[in-house]
Amino acid sequence: MKKDIQELVNKGEMLPLMEEFYTIQGEGFYKGTAAYFIRVGGCDVGCHWCDVKESWDAELHPPTATTTIVEKAALHSKTIVVTGGEPLTWDMTALTTQLKAKGLQVHIETSGAYPLTGTWDWICLSPKKLKLPTPEVSAKAHELKVIIFNKDDFKFAEEQAALVNKDCILYMQPEWSKRDKMIPEIVEYVMANPQWKVSLQTHKYLNIP
Repeated sequence: MKKDIQELVNKGEMLPLMEEFYTIQGEGFYKGTAAYFIRVGGCDVGCHWCDVKESWDAELHPPTATTTIVEKAALHSKTIVVTGGEPLTWDMTALTTQLKAKGLQVHIETSGAYPLTGTWDWICLSPKKLKLPTPEVSAKAHELKVIIFNKDDFKFAEEQAALVNKDCILYMQPEWSKRDKMIPEIVEYVMANPQWKVSLQTHKYLNIP
């Protein structure tokens, strides 16, 4: 990457854009809501069950001017979801400042592994064991969404729940490839521990992005 472009990426004035699309939010608190997704490339958290591994290498995704991203997003929806990859790999200040200036509601889906930048209306924290969230992201999260791949993840979920604020909504979501096995266990756990809620990847059932 050319030095001048790299400097703009480092400032968040350009971002490695993997894809952008208008769809229905499939997970968590805002499931069922029409939203415009901005997927930013770059992630070193390395979840083996990640369903967008092509997002990991930022070099594969063209640096795109933040102004261009914002102008396109504003045409489609009042609700914008920034996801990845891991979006907090990059400085989100410029992107969110411009989105907010257009009166948009701005959400992020993050592992919380990097310092929190940007101004957010909703922070969905989905922590990963390989690279734990920073205390700041945990403290400011509006929802905690823990992916349940096996029984050990119930313990991890409780550990992460102890770190978020008292108003944070708690979700357990089955990893897609293990859903048939884990959904009954999640249902049983949530019924016994009703501070938790069940989240499903409803967009996959609906066969939409």
